[in-house]
Amino acid sequence: MMEHSREACVNYMMPLGLHHIFKFDHHYGPEPDGFKAEYPLEWCPVYYHKADANGIGFDRTTTTGTGATAQYRDSLARIYNNIDTCPEELLLWFHHVPWTYRMKNGQTLWENLQAKYNQGVGEVDQMLYTWQQVKPYIDEQRWREVNERLQHQLDNAREWRNVCLKYFGGFAEGNN
Repeated sequence: MMEHSREACVNYMMPLGLHHIFKFDHHYGPEPDGFKAEYPLEWCPVYYHKADANGIGFDRTTTTGTGATAQYRDSLARIYNNIDTCPEELLLWFHHVPWTYRMKNGQTLWENLQAKYNQGVGEVDQMLYTWQQVKPYIDEQRWREVNERLQHQLDNAREWRNVCLKYFGGFAEGNN
């Protein structure tokens, strides 16, 4: 179960390289619309995803962005700097990508984002199901404590999916 827990978390919190969109008061929930004028902009979630009508992601390329890709070894910098060679799991960390951009699977970026959020929730749901199946083999206290934590994680995963898809959908839906 634990073997896949990291990727489940990535799928429902940070799919395709999205990052730093946590709530201000705690990091268990999302706040993609997070902006506080009294904070430095780079402390605000909106700074990191840069979602707009054109797309989503932070352009760190040397050609049109911040140039942060130049910090990597040349062989990696070339890969990350090019949208066609950048690994999809890092795509939105390095590029501002149109909502209609076709991913390697033929679906749009927006379709892939939706699928990743849903996949993450499904993976947590599957972990909970698996845990419930092993109940006869685990002492009651340990089973109950883990079950409560998994239920809490499932609630968190659903919150991430629902909040993020609603927020980002406000930008993406008009472009698909």
